[in-house]
Amino acid sequence: MLWRYLAGAAAARTADEMSGPALLIAGLAVTGSPVVASWLLAGLTVSAAAGGPLLGVLLDRARRPGRLLAGCLVAYAGGLLVIVSGLGRLPEAALVAVAVAAGLVGPALTGGWTSQIPAVAVAARSGRAGDPSGSDADRLGRANALDAMTYNVAGLAGPALAGMIAGGPVAVLVCVVLLVAALPAAWTLPASAGVKTRRGVGEELREGFGAILGNPVLLRATAGSMVSCAGTAMLVVSAPVLGERLTGSTGPGALLLAVTAACGLAANALVARARGPRRWDALLAWGTAVAGVGMLLAAAAGVSGAYWVAVVAAGVVGLGEGPQLTALFSVRHREAPARLRAQVFTTGASLKITSFAVGSAVAGPLAAYSVVAALLAGAAAQAVAVAVLTAGRPRSVRDV
Repeated sequence: MLWRYLAGAAAARTADEMSGPALLIAGLAVTGSPVVASWLLAGLTVSAAAGGPLLGVLLDRARRPGRLLAGCLVAYAGGLLVIVSGLGRLPEAALVAVAVAAGLVGPALTGGWTSQIPAVAVAARSGRAGDPSGSDADRLGRANALDAMTYNVAGLAGPALAGMIAGGPVAVLVCVVLLVAALPAAWTLPASAGVKTRRGVGEELREGFGAILGNPVLLRATAGSMVSCAGTAMLVVSAPVLGERLTGSTGPGALLLAVTAACGLAANALVARARGPRRWDALLAWGTAVAGVGMLLAAAAGVSGAYWVAVVAAGVVGLGEGPQLTALFSVRHREAPARLRAQVFTTGASLKITSFAVGSAVAGPLAAYSVVAALLAGAAAQAVAVAVLTAGRPRSVRDV
């Protein structure tokens, strides 16, 4: 069960990571307009903030949440197909509207899947009756680490595939194929108890936000991850600019992001192999701090002009970001009420997407002015995130 889940999640998340660059390339290739291409990308991401919380409510209510996730995969794939087939044929405003509609279900590809990990871990344990290895908390921690690795794989493979495949429209079609490949895993996810309620959706949305705002640990983790994600956007936007400054080409800048993803994958592999209780709150703060150190090193590379320093910096960022994501998932699973878990995860995913968009908007003009300044701003954001994550946190924190 767990490995089927991981395969499906990796396929869906690779399609998610690939869809933005693929749409950007397709829009440029067919229309020749960077404005149209950028609006398609913006439309696909901007609506996630609205769609995530509502999707979480529906998942928490669902008796078979996997069926709902499968429907979201179909909707996302259908939106991509409409856009790629309509480029150059349909009005551009209509295609942007389709992108906005598809983006509403985008959080299903990230937080929606992750919210199902406890049920998957229990089903995997039941399938190995009599297996005495590890506690339930240890199994959940390992499952969280493996789940976080699918984000690393997607972050590494998605943009690379989009860049390698000749022709933007073909890359979009590959995204659709990956989404379809994830359908069987989504459809067969374990059933849940569901939530029988006569309350309105608005009331449940308020309760979901209240679960985050009313829990100091969840609030710290959510706010800290938002600030950190905005800082990560500084690195993502700055990497091609830094590569061009150091080598004369933007290609090595894209390689820096691949190094970050690969090191994050390796770090999470080590976390997944670890046994015994772990202090996830401390790991969340430490991972964020390490990512900040990596961004400082990247800024130093911009000053020194040494590309190898930039490669080391990218690796350090990955060593921090990988365990940071695993720790964030573990804290959410531990603190979120079971009946609101999906809403907590999809809302968190939506807020992070929005934070990344804000960080990207600031990073663009800042990197154009000074890539070193943009990277220093990213490091400063990580420092602020660490302060948020540790503010008011007791010295002794519960393990998962």
